[in-house]
Parts: sequence; structure tokens; C-alpha cells
Amino acid sequence: MTTTPTTAPSPLLGRHGAVEAEGPDAGVAAHYGDPMREQRLLAEGLAVVDLSHRGVVTVSGPDRLSWLHSMTTQELTGLAPRESRESLVLSPKGHVEHALHVVDDGATTWVTVEPGSAPALVAWLESMRFMLRVEVADVTDRWAVLGEPVGAASLEGEPLAWVDPWPGPVGDTATYGPLEGHPAAGRAWRELLVPREGLDTAVGDRPLAGVWAAEALRVVAWRPRVGWETDHRTIPHELDWLRTAVHLHKGCYRGQETVARVHNLGRPPRRLAFLHLDGSGHVLPDAGAAVEAGGREVGRLTSVARHHEDGPVALAVVKRSVPTDVDLLVGSISAAQTVVVEP
Repeated sequence: MTTTPTTAPSPLLGRHGAVEAEGPDAGVAAHYGDPMREQRLLAEGLAVVDLSHRGVVTVSGPDRLSWLHSMTTQELTGLAPRESRESLVLSPKGHVEHALHVVDDGATTWVTVEPGSAPALVAWLESMRFMLRVEVADVTDRWAVLGEPVGAASLEGEPLAWVDPWPGPVGDTATYGPLEGHPAAGRAWRELLVPREGLDTAVGDRPLAGVWAAEALRVVAWRPRVGWETDHRTIPHELDWLRTAVHLHKGCYRGQETVARVHNLGRPPRRLAFLHLDGSGHVLPDAGAAVEAGGREVGRLTSVARHHEDGPVALAVVKRSVPTDVDLLVGSISAAQTVVVEP
């Protein structure tokens, strides 16, 4: 999982019914007393979710976009003001270290990352700065993130926002087939950047949804999250990130050799799957639980949620060799799989 959040608990935890989340999502509300109602309101664009535990990093200076472009997986040169991208920072061996939600305002590039991971990202960026005209800052203590579907009644003043780029600027239909069949194609999610000191005022009287609601919508959209779907071995191909976060025809960057080799061979060792869990029981399995097929362990649950329409659902990372047409087992719970990444 990701590191411990570095910000103070959100002031929105003072709202009626707020129950704080645990683990990496600590510091914001898991729910406000009625998770299913919150989820429905969020899906309909009537609620906003507090994501103020996410890290916020700024990169300013005239070389900012070409510099970030040279080190990460995405095409970032020429990014227009308020245009969004999703990009990855990989290890030299091509393993995923950070997922960057990137938006530029014409003078500064804003990046949001998983809770607690901004200091590590800033430290790495600083080590790569050399003589370029860039300045890097962790502004998590001054700026906060709110999440909502695109098309919702947005906050006053239309704040700068990162918009989920699905199906993304680099989707390769020749490789992946039709994109409209993917549930994330209609997700239309965005992250709003607001001053932290004005967080409570920015939300105003709009209904709030907790991160449980946001996570359920993420799971049914098959969208991966660093620290949930990833471990120290994860490569982008396993989690369907080639669609939105990797430009397959750009110049060199750290980890590119692995990306190109696996893409050309078409054999990532694992694959992301979406699971419908048997809902006859009252208890859901925990993330990290073993997934079995034919009496042997073939993977792990990575995210688990209760969706307001689909019931108990999950994401899992399983071995590429697992047949796509077999039901899986998580403890005593049966799980019907939907293929996300083709084996």
C-alpha cells in the first residue's frame, strides 16, 4: 500500500455523520452515514467526494513540460492550459512507482498523487532537475483535491481540474479493439484543485460522499490505483495503463525498454480482472485475499467494494495463464471474472 498520509485530517470530517476512513485513506471520510445513498448521489453528479488526503505537487518554469515528458511515460510536450494527462513514473526496470494526474494552467503544471507519496515524488524530481529551468514544490499543505463526475454542478469559479483522460490521447484501437465497450469510457471523472483553507467553504451545502462511494465507482470502471492494484513487480501492461498513461511512440524515458519489449511480445506475466462476487453472504473478503482456480492460488484481490447496482465487486490481479472463462474462488466466495487485460 501507499505511505501514511502527511496532511492533517480534513475539516470535512466535522460534517454530520462523518466516519473517518482507515489505512492509506485515513484523514478523510469513508462515509457520512449512508454509503449507498452517497454512492448514488455521486454517480448522478449530485455529490462531491473529499479527496484532500491526496498529494499535490507543482512544477513551474519554462522547461516544466519537456522535462516531465522526458522522464515519464506520457506525451506532455505542448500540453494546453487546462488539458489533462495521466502519466507514470517507472523504475529503471519498468515497474510502476507513481501514477501522476497532470494538468497545466499555462504557467504551472499541477500533479496529484496517492496519499503520502508526494514527498517521495518531489525528492526524485529534485534529484533529476540538473540545470533545467524548473521549480518543484509539494503544496499538499496548501491545496486540496475534491472529486466529482464531469458534468456535475461544479464549484463556484470553475477551479482547475484534472479530468480522467479515458479513453485517453494514446488509445491504440488496433491493439485493444473498440473502446466504447469499456465501462470507464463513460466514467467522466475529475479532480478539482481548491485552496485547503477554503475547503469547507468550497463544498458549501453540496452533498458529500465518502471515499467508499468513490472506490466503488472506480472498481466498476476497472481503473487501477497505485498501492491497491500495484506491488513492487507491477508493469503498466498488467493493469491496462497502456490505454491512458503510456505513449507508445515517444522518446526515451526511464523504464521504456521494458514497456516496449513486453508490448511487442504481448506477454505480461499477470493481468487485471474485474470480479462479481457472490453476494449471498454478509461479509466481503478483504483486499489481499488469495484468488484460486482449480484448487490452486492464481492471484490476489486488490480492491473490494459494494456497488449500489452491481452488488459486491472487486478487482484482482491474476496470472496471465488463468483461463478467462472459469469462475474463481476467494475463500468460500465464488467470483465471476470479466476480462480487463487480454491474456
